[in-house]
Amino acid sequence: MVESLISDILFGFTGLISIINPIGMAFVFLDRTASLTTEDRTALAKKIAFNVMCVMLVAFFVGTPILHFFGISIEALRIGGGLAVAVGGWQMLNAPDTQPAEQPAVKRVDSDNAMSKAFFPLTMPLTTGPGSIATAIALTANRTHKLSAFVLSSIASVVISILVAATVYLIYSRAVVFAKYLGVDGTKVAMRVSSFLLLCIGVQIILTGFSEFLIPIAQMQPVVK
Repeated sequence: MVESLISDILFGFTGLISIINPIGMAFVFLDRTASLTTEDRTALAKKIAFNVMCVMLVAFFVGTPILHFFGISIEALRIGGGLAVAVGGWQMLNAPDTQPAEQPAVKRVDSDNAMSKAFFPLTMPLTTGPGSIATAIALTANRTHKLSAFVLSSIASVVISILVAATVYLIYSRAVVFAKYLGVDGTKVAMRVSSFLLLCIGVQIILTGFSEFLIPIAQMQPVVK
């Protein structure tokens, strides 16, 4: 049971971090907050991390009921979400090298309106987006109503959300340090590796969706005339 919980946490955390790509986005965050002091940037990073945790918790615990309300099957979510993730990873993997300022169309913020921009656009869509939300929903799509399984899944969801938020905070608040020591070339390598992992995660989500859709069909008994 503990091994399964740890495995779920590691899989969910790795998948979401690869999609969010906080190392790559830290340089964009640094560029957009160039006018802020170190203290203001750290406070803003803390606010963004808290917002990220809230978004992940909502996706984990409310996402599946919303899908049911709109009549969207879990298989469709996995295939569609996996496709979106895979396409995003493929585009990032093959994208030409650009300067951070040329990437997301997010305007710079100043000290007067920094906190008002913490959720939009710095949390969404800069840090979290459709890919990460779809992945979070897919991770808990098969959550059962059995008490023990539900408790373990809930614990995993909360821990993953906290770990993702903590990682975003640590990296964003130290964006200046990353820019100094990682450099331009190191950033490019990190982003390419993250893009490849993102592509693989998207393909895996698609394969899981197709298998969940096709296995019941394959197991159907032939009609005897």
